[in-house]
Amino acid sequence: MSTRYEEQQATDRRFMAAALRMSRKHAGLTATNPAVGTLLVSDDGNGPVIVGRGVTAIGGRPHAEAEALAEAGEKARGATAYVTLEPCAHHGRTPPCANALVSAGVARVVGAASDPDPRVSGKGYAILREAGIEVVERVMADEAADQLAGYLVRSLKKRPQVTLKLALSADGMIGRPGEGQIAITGAISRRQVHLMRAEADAIVVGINTALADDPELTVRLPGLEARSPVRIVLDRLARLDPASKLARTAEEVPVFVAVGPEADAARKAELEAFGVKSLATDTYDGRIALPELLEDLAALGMMNVMVEGGAETARNFLADDMVDRIVIFRGPVELGAGGIAAPVDENHMPAGFRLTRQARFGDDSYAEWTRNF
Repeated sequence: MSTRYEEQQATDRRFMAAALRMSRKHAGLTATNPAVGTLLVSDDGNGPVIVGRGVTAIGGRPHAEAEALAEAGEKARGATAYVTLEPCAHHGRTPPCANALVSAGVARVVGAASDPDPRVSGKGYAILREAGIEVVERVMADEAADQLAGYLVRSLKKRPQVTLKLALSADGMIGRPGEGQIAITGAISRRQVHLMRAEADAIVVGINTALADDPELTVRLPGLEARSPVRIVLDRLARLDPASKLARTAEEVPVFVAVGPEADAARKAELEAFGVKSLATDTYDGRIALPELLEDLAALGMMNVMVEGGAETARNFLADDMVDRIVIFRGPVELGAGGIAAPVDENHMPAGFRLTRQARFGDDSYAEWTRNF
């Protein structure tokens, strides 16, 4: 028979798992703030009941704790708050979330990931404890850190988390030269990629991929079209075709071209007339300086960047040690001799990466590797 402590542990994990699932609702939509989930749970003797729910609002404000407290009202008094990230402790235009929880009279706070922001780290929990509130830390901390990795990487490394996504044929190819986009994986895998896009802040492709494939790089899942992230082309010389799908849709979904100082001014102006924005970047060894570009993207508030296109672009991100997560979709088709070899595969991972997820999507396999940050 389980002890009362073990029962409480199981209850805490159950509600924290629910808070983590709920927080994904606004993933990629909370600007400079992370997408956090908060549940307020009260027990009147008949078992725990959720009395307040909150997710960081679109744009980043209000925070999840404030949303949950507003829904709960007086029911927050004596309740347990489940928060996927340590409550903030710094004053902005509104009081810190830690103070708001104290004022609402919650009796207990269960936290998942710790916040590395020096304005918060440990201070939010200290405010709660000083008020006599019981605090339980690191419940499902690894799961929360995985979900909040973009925010945590940006806080620690001053750049977004970078996910390298590859679709590999059965014989380890990602395409064939001069043939544009080739269907390597099936429809279910492609829908999964669109879901990944919906939770990202930006998608990055190289200019050769943009020219050869003429991709859209948008989210095309019913109901999630508005979740399309910023599209970024590594385009040192500003070669993107103004007639491309990217340029022609720049007014609907933002497009940036990362250009070097040697970029053609007339072509930049032509692209800008279509709504394509130029990102002035440094160059190194004849290509865009990726560490500096990622710093600039972090300064714009971006936390999660997907690298989707081009073997050369993938190799450059790997060579510069700028990849945090590698996702491989493996299809059953073979492309044969002359195909473009993948820069990395399941049996050749960079040092420090560990396998964290595997799945099947129709006839395709899926695997994901991450490294510690």
